[in-house]
Amino acid sequence: MRAALMAGLCWTVLSTALSAAPAQAQPDDYAIGPGDLLQISVSGYQELAINARVSESGTISFPYLAPLAVTGKSSSAVETLIAQRLTQGRIIKNPQVSVLVVDYQSQMASVMGQVNKPGQYPLITSRRVIDLLAQAGGPIVGQAGVPNTGVAGDQATLVRRDGSSVKIDLGALFAGDKSQNVTVAGGDTIYVPRAAQFYVYGEVQKAGVYQLQRQMTVAQAISAGGGLTARGSDRRILLRRRDEHGNEYQTSVKSSDLVQPDDVLFVKQRLF
Repeated sequence: MRAALMAGLCWTVLSTALSAAPAQAQPDDYAIGPGDLLQISVSGYQELAINARVSESGTISFPYLAPLAVTGKSSSAVETLIAQRLTQGRIIKNPQVSVLVVDYQSQMASVMGQVNKPGQYPLITSRRVIDLLAQAGGPIVGQAGVPNTGVAGDQATLVRRDGSSVKIDLGALFAGDKSQNVTVAGGDTIYVPRAAQFYVYGEVQKAGVYQLQRQMTVAQAISAGGGLTARGSDRRILLRRRDEHGNEYQTSVKSSDLVQPDDVLFVKQRLF
């Protein structure tokens, strides 16, 4: 339980810092792609102020010019391209062109699962796992001693556009491990699964569903449920579990035994 609380604390500190950071200017290294909307203007020529949507073939239309291929170019590169074409065509001498990306559609990544705001997010200045998690409001974090069913697990998966995947240790990520903060590309998906859980009932203070921690023992599971009642016995604990074929069985367990995902622990009364 302590590991989950520390990870949650680390995330709270990081998300606060990220949200408090000043907004960054539009990045010049953003690679324009199909679906992006460009706001284009030429100083002194109001009739050339347009919004141009990049086509599926990667081109835009601009007055007096043939279609312009812009896919993979930065906004400054597109400014240079338009200025050159206007000059070469003897349309405007020394034009001052401005290009802004006002709708990012080509470079989107998804954050799904147990986060506060799942959805698609543009890769503008946010191109690493922790940046995307910040945009999605961070993983859902539980509270110690409080039954819960929807908190995030401690390992996420980054699914690449090509189908390959990368495992992300969230605890290590929030603790500052740079190897876990990998780069995210357009079309990628970060999936944060629900934390493994167990059930505890019977003679415990707070029966319910709790997050399962790594290498959690039966004694620790009982502690998560508030501990035994005055009538509870740590020597009379029954476990219901499903085997590898999905068949449920019941057995007695000791306090030192390890708990597995979806285990059901039932604490019985003392005999005397």
